[in-house]
Amino acid sequence: MPLAERMRPKNLDDYIGQKHLVGEGAVLRNMIETGRIQSIILWGPPGVGKTTLAKIIAKSSNRAMYSLSAVSSGVKDVRDVIEKAQKQSFFNSPTPILFIDEIHRFSKSQQDSLLGAVEQGIVTLIGATTENPSFEVNTPLLSRCEVYVLKSLEKSDLEELLNRALTQDIVLKDMNIKVEETTALFRQSGGDARKLLNILELVINADTSNEIIINDENVAKRLQKNTAIYDKKGDMHYDIISAFIKSIRGSDANAAIYYLARMLNGGEDLKFIARRLLISASEDIGLANPNAMLLANACFQAVNTIGYPESRIILAETVIYLANSPKSNSAYNAINYAMKFANQTGDLPIPLHLRNAPTKLMEQLGYGAEYKYAHDYPGHFVEQEFLPDDIKGTTFYVPQHNPSENKARETINTLWKGKYKTE
Repeated sequence: MPLAERMRPKNLDDYIGQKHLVGEGAVLRNMIETGRIQSIILWGPPGVGKTTLAKIIAKSSNRAMYSLSAVSSGVKDVRDVIEKAQKQSFFNSPTPILFIDEIHRFSKSQQDSLLGAVEQGIVTLIGATTENPSFEVNTPLLSRCEVYVLKSLEKSDLEELLNRALTQDIVLKDMNIKVEETTALFRQSGGDARKLLNILELVINADTSNEIIINDENVAKRLQKNTAIYDKKGDMHYDIISAFIKSIRGSDANAAIYYLARMLNGGEDLKFIARRLLISASEDIGLANPNAMLLANACFQAVNTIGYPESRIILAETVIYLANSPKSNSAYNAINYAMKFANQTGDLPIPLHLRNAPTKLMEQLGYGAEYKYAHDYPGHFVEQEFLPDDIKGTTFYVPQHNPSENKARETINTLWKGKYKTE
């Protein structure tokens, strides 16, 4: 039996991590100790104890447990389990638990086949997923479950797990193992308990000496590869791009470059990164530095033309430029407010002098009659009303304080003489 399976906890006292859920007084511990188990979705990265927790819940509450994997099971399998649960249910007997691993891989019809059984209390559902259930689990099913988020194991959790494996495992406790360094071991595990134990077992099995040394060099030698986690379609993808954009917005070029490197090492689509830079240039930098949009667009075109690996330099230049640019979301705020305002006020009539008069009838009705052609006036400006009568003077764009928009504020105040707010 693999080390990871030998070390699988059998009860909450042996369970490592997730103190926010199973620590003293925490919600899941209370649920387990009282025996009042409800349908739940356990959401978290691989190797943090989702399956183990489901087994502990079933064992602690003396319930039968049926397990299905969404990778290999279909609607028929679900119905078979529900039928078995119905046949085995007796008066006052606890509801069996149906555990579905990777429930996000179930299709809509497969998830729908669970609804009736969950709603009627034929089974108590425990689903495990590495993907955001808000996107991957049908709303009707999700509304019948509580979602609990499991976190990657922290360094202290990994240290406890390592120590427990070396001192309590039936095989390892009798071996002469010396731990000199844990940096590489913990880093390569990525907060994944199963991966940590698999790497530990790999290093130990590959060493035939009397004294087995665990250090960074031996770990790197046995792995011989970068095992960084990066799923281009998973939550890590969204988490890293979120951190990337927020680092640019926060003017931290070093953090932004770091997250760019994480994406490049993970094989992220270069066009996806370049598109996000275009969005950042307009949303977060905007009118504070209009050249940012030009550079981001040039970056996008260059990435499409050149490709990897040379395009990493172009992306890096753009990221650093955007991070160090002054920031303004005035255009972002203006269009959001204007769209909301327009939606609330409906189709207000356009002032007659702004309307075109392509026909004689329209001309007779006064379409465009009072319009003043700006280029016919000094400075190419003449004061006239451009908004519908009911919303005259409404301000949508408010310049922010940066050199570029300070000039815009000055222009608005000079031309419109206080009609529109600029602060």
